[in-house]
Amino acid sequence: MTDSENNGSNQSRRSFLRSGLLASSGMLALATSLKPLLDLEPGDLGNIDSFIQKHYCEMSESDIEKALARIADDVEKRYQLRPDIRDLKPLDGVEFVYALNLSRCIGCRKCVHACVAENNQSRSPEIQYIRVLEMPHGTLDIEKSNHHYNRASVPADSHYYMPVQCHQCKNAPCVKVCPIQATWQQDDGVTVIDYDWCIGCRYCQAACPYWARRFNFTEPGLTKKDVNPNMNYLSNRPRKKGVIEKCHFCLQRTRAGKLPACQEVCPTGARKFGNVLDEHSNVSQILRTKRVFVLKEDVNTLPRFFYYFDERYPRKQASSETSKDGGSA
Repeated sequence: MTDSENNGSNQSRRSFLRSGLLASSGMLALATSLKPLLDLEPGDLGNIDSFIQKHYCEMSESDIEKALARIADDVEKRYQLRPDIRDLKPLDGVEFVYALNLSRCIGCRKCVHACVAENNQSRSPEIQYIRVLEMPHGTLDIEKSNHHYNRASVPADSHYYMPVQCHQCKNAPCVKVCPIQATWQQDDGVTVIDYDWCIGCRYCQAACPYWARRFNFTEPGLTKKDVNPNMNYLSNRPRKKGVIEKCHFCLQRTRAGKLPACQEVCPTGARKFGNVLDEHSNVSQILRTKRVFVLKEDVNTLPRFFYYFDERYPRKQASSETSKDGGSA
């Protein structure tokens, strides 16, 4: 065999092997993408429907209604109760923001657990959207904070408390890095997640500078007695293993004219939530009259979550029992 024939034969083998490897890679990717279907139990058509469902932004009203019915059937099957599930849209002329008075927060963590109860978060392991940082007086350096404080009562001397959750950033890095647009920002400023579209890559979790996103490493532990039946498609409907979730400003409440669960339960009035486009709202007046600041301003995420101190209304000194579990999944 001549050198040219040898070269041609080697080239043919390389081409064949290259084509074979590409085909194998494609088959592996296809098998991986179809793996959720292999895990289904016989007759579990609801999960098939969610797997092949369109992205939320591409769904018609009819598609939404079918999805809501599917989710209601699934919740009823899992928890033996029929939920009231809706798809509340952003309201015209509304941009939600949060303002938190650090002079008033006593670190009781009531907001943390009200959020867990309202938003059907996993109890085992417990997933928490809100972290309360115990901060030494005289610093805003969160590297000096303690998220896992365990005290018989709060507040502690020489400390103040800084709750941190999703800041609903205008320039949201989590949205930018999502490879399939499973998370995006709606007209009222809230960043949402399509749980049926999320592939669990966790890029958004890595990109968030506020530790605001939680990943379900296991099937969420939620029992019938813990289920809040008042649900919304893009907020507190039950999630599944392998997807990201986070604070969404209690859309099932706030788009219906109610307060977020964390503000409603706050015993000191430290939390203020509302429409910044309404010049008469509490949050608008706070932003105009207080020296507000945002966390990690240097990363230029433009949060809709503001902090301020107000010494004219000093922190209440009455002690409150504090949760002994400062952790978060």
